[in-house]
Amino acid sequence: MPNPLKYNKNFEKLSYEERQLFEENKKSIADFVEQSSTLSDVNYATRNAHAKTYAVLKGEFVINPEMRSDLLYLFDKEKYNVIIRLSNAHLKITRNKKEIPAYGFSIKIKDDADRTIANYPLVNFPLFPIDSVSKFLKLFTAINRFFTKKWGNTFQLIRQVYQVLPNILKLSFLIKSWELFMNRNNFFMSFDYHSVGAYRLGDHMIKIKLIPQNIEKNFGRKQTIKEAIENFCLKETYVADVMIQFCYDLKDQPINILSKEWKNSPLIKIGEVRIGKNSFVTPNTCDNELLSFNPFESAEIFQPVGKIQKLRDEAYKVSLQTRKKINKLLKYK
Repeated sequence: MPNPLKYNKNFEKLSYEERQLFEENKKSIADFVEQSSTLSDVNYATRNAHAKTYAVLKGEFVINPEMRSDLLYLFDKEKYNVIIRLSNAHLKITRNKKEIPAYGFSIKIKDDADRTIANYPLVNFPLFPIDSVSKFLKLFTAINRFFTKKWGNTFQLIRQVYQVLPNILKLSFLIKSWELFMNRNNFFMSFDYHSVGAYRLGDHMIKIKLIPQNIEKNFGRKQTIKEAIENFCLKETYVADVMIQFCYDLKDQPINILSKEWKNSPLIKIGEVRIGKNSFVTPNTCDNELLSFNPFESAEIFQPVGKIQKLRDEAYKVSLQTRKKINKLLKYK
């Protein structure tokens, strides 16, 4: 294999127009979070994406001792503590037994002093259909405003959906959507989880994939998703391989085209995520909503890469700051 490409900050440089649209988007995020308790009919403020928490768990990230020496030097311990949040991607908390199978598996890696080393929000769908930052921001802002202003923003939402329709109708996206539909009843913990965008690993750029070991796909089929997860985590140990791919060639491993899976880059195992039996973190709901999995709250050598990824930084901060303002008050009522 050739040498991996090196990280360059130009991969995430936003234009003036994109920055202006982002300012509008951040305002729509704050408005959504401020109204989120009413929108989801709960007594706390939620996130404006992945609002529903199925569980928060404690676990370990165990480093692969057989990893290549040029990678092993990046990790100074044999294992690290992790906090994991399992979620649904919907903007609102729904109470349906059957939910859209768009799941999140967010990992916070910590050191012995309980400081965050890295955050990795992973999802069970490997593609993101919109490559244009401007189109994404306009659509996301329209969605937020639809929920907060209802019918007053319906036309704008329809217009933005129409703009991104060609992206959604791409063959690669349709194929992956069909695969997800066919596996829609599979158990949450049995899915592979992906970093849709790229991340730094030292001087290079990678994608991450979490592959569970021997998880029964039909586990808890007659239960709600939350019940199945809780029953599994009470009785079973979860183990998943942590795999990475390097970026060698932007044609085969594009940084800012998230609608394409990386090819011609082998998966390399760097460790395992392990969750022991009954490893639930059980603070009250407000405490869970104060958890942040912002990937920019990571050491420099593990930071996200790319324009869509860059948007996450301030978007996560706006969402967290607004949740903090509301939930800290609610917590002590």
